Amino acid sequence: MRKDRKATPEIIDNLRRVFQAINEYSRIAEKKTGLTGPQLWAIKILDNTSPIRVSDLAQRMFLRPATVVGILDRLEMKGLVSRTRSTTDRRAVDLTLTENGKSLAAKSPEVAQIMLVNGLDELTDEKFFVVEEGMKLMVSMLGAEHMTPQPLHG
Repeated sequence: MRKDRKATPEIIDNLRRVFQAINEYSRIAEKKTGLTGPQLWAIKILDNTSPIRVSDLAQRMFLRPATVVGILDRLEMKGLVSRTRSTTDRRAVDLTLTENGKSLAAKSPEVAQIMLVNGLDELTDEKFFVVEEGMKLMVSMLGAEHMTPQPLHG
């Protein structure tokens, strides 16, 4: 049985809307704070959970620790994040926001990444599964299964 394909334009338009929304949130955040979406996302997480370890931050951002280290390097150069040796485990490094980082977090806009994570958390199991399977299909259609995901920069 052939499916009705009248919804194809709506699907494509909705994909465009997702990309546009991410780009718009990132553009607003960068204009207001001078930070990229991933940098601001890290700041927002640190504001709510610091001190935190790099591996824990990476897990919360759904990124590899090496990627997060690059984000943290740029934030540290801007004087927004500090890294200190853990007092309980000298091999570990604790991340905290500086006073400038806390001030920026308080006045910064919402980031798309947080909105997406919160939205996914609020879905029923059934709707979450539909999104999960739909995204897998999109990736497969584009032949992008082999690509390493990168942070959403907008």
